[in-house]
Amino acid sequence: MLVRMTEHSRRAHDLYRLPIFDLLFEAHSVHRKFHRLDDVQRCALLSIKTGGCPEDCSYCGQSARYRTGVEREPLLSVERVREAAKAAKVHGAQRFCMGAAWRQAPDGEPFARVLQMIREVKALGLEACATLGMLTSQQASALKDAGLDAYNHNLDTSREFYPNIITTRSYDDRLATIRAARAAGLTICSGGILGMGETPEDRCAMLAELAALDPQPESVPINLLMPMPGTPLANAAPAGPLDLIRTIAVARVLMPRSRVRLAAGRVRLSLETQLMAFFAGANSIFIGDKLLTAPNSSAADDEAVLAAMGV
Repeated sequence: MLVRMTEHSRRAHDLYRLPIFDLLFEAHSVHRKFHRLDDVQRCALLSIKTGGCPEDCSYCGQSARYRTGVEREPLLSVERVREAAKAAKVHGAQRFCMGAAWRQAPDGEPFARVLQMIREVKALGLEACATLGMLTSQQASALKDAGLDAYNHNLDTSREFYPNIITTRSYDDRLATIRAARAAGLTICSGGILGMGETPEDRCAMLAELAALDPQPESVPINLLMPMPGTPLANAAPAGPLDLIRTIAVARVLMPRSRVRLAAGRVRLSLETQLMAFFAGANSIFIGDKLLTAPNSSAADDEAVLAAMGV
């Protein structure tokens, strides 16, 4: 399927196709202009409600439609989340993210419990981020009032490739949730996943869609697919290291003020690839041994990367 070309996507495509050293030079120059090289934010991500999601996202081990071996776990208690946030802060986290496997954030007691989780995280002096599925404008406002800083809602891929990955929620549904969160005064965390069978043009179109948001997302996580047994993408061919580096570099040039997050899949990357990703413009990592249900890099590996960077 052809990807529609916009001004942003043409720019993204031109950048992506540059010789790698030219692209790295441009991206690193932009990065130095807008960010300190020693400013690498550490985030922790906790699954506060695991499994049983009715969506059919082809990459997700938490979908109720697939037999993945992920055990369902109901919404955690406020106390468990508070303790997890405390531990994350001790290990250096500056932002604490909470993810729930819901299609749509619920109302009633579960939502009230999430609001209290946010208050507890903020009381610890951490930035608070949540990803709870689709939001109404009223829910977005309530999250903001509770102290939430950011809402994560990834676009995942291009508009054109999206129906190959998800059919239970439209691309415009995702954009509507982003708009609701923005209207409530929340900052936006939105990015994508590499290695789902998309083309470079799809990656560029996704970045262009994000870059066209006004204002642009404050946070752009770039994930490598972590294939989950039992999902349709369990045997997907992985994206290569240079696919990741090019995507991060284009994101940095198109969205110079955003924090570009080296997110899921980092456990598969060599030290050298991670350093190149930071040179290309990444300035955040997720710490902890797990990202929702996927394994993450060890604390020792994290320290090795940061030490090599002089952070």
